[in-house]
Amino acid sequence: MPSSIEGNLQGTAAAYKAIGDNEAFLILAALLAVYIVLGILYESFIHPITILSTLPSAGVGALLALRLFHQDLDVIAIIGIILLIGIVKKNGIMIVDFALDAERTQGMNSEAAIFEASLLRFRPIMMTTLCALFAGIPLAFGSGIGSELRRPLGIAMVGGLLVSQILTLYTTPVIYIFFDRIAQRFSWKPRAATNLATTEQA
Repeated sequence: MPSSIEGNLQGTAAAYKAIGDNEAFLILAALLAVYIVLGILYESFIHPITILSTLPSAGVGALLALRLFHQDLDVIAIIGIILLIGIVKKNGIMIVDFALDAERTQGMNSEAAIFEASLLRFRPIMMTTLCALFAGIPLAFGSGIGSELRRPLGIAMVGGLLVSQILTLYTTPVIYIFFDRIAQRFSWKPRAATNLATTEQA
């Protein structure tokens, strides 16, 4: 072939390549949508970050599992990672939601509230995670017609869930307390005004 001739993908192959080029944008768009929804739900800019902090460990676990089993980061694997966003963030939602309710209704401080939430939400978190994990095992290690297409999806799910489940049970309470202390530091004036008003009424 002469060096002046250049080859380009066309048709379905070009569309497939275009999808691959937009993978990072799709993941960022999904994270932004989740952040907006959680921010509206909790009326906070900080607590959605606490919940989204569970996602990096899932992504790292999915990428390590794909690398370990010599699978490419194709469109199917990207679908698995996006699926992990929905599965993994429910761990943070279950813990943070209970902790916020305990702070607002029972008057607990952040340390006591997140500790109580971690204890009471441990069982449902494990049940839902194991259910999704066992559902991904046949996809990851199954055989038959079309199994090679589904395998990256299952491997990404299993690897992401294993790593995130081990880490997020420890990191979510720590990040929750850290952000709560930051919020208290920047809102000391309203708290001081509230305490002064309470003292004057007494």
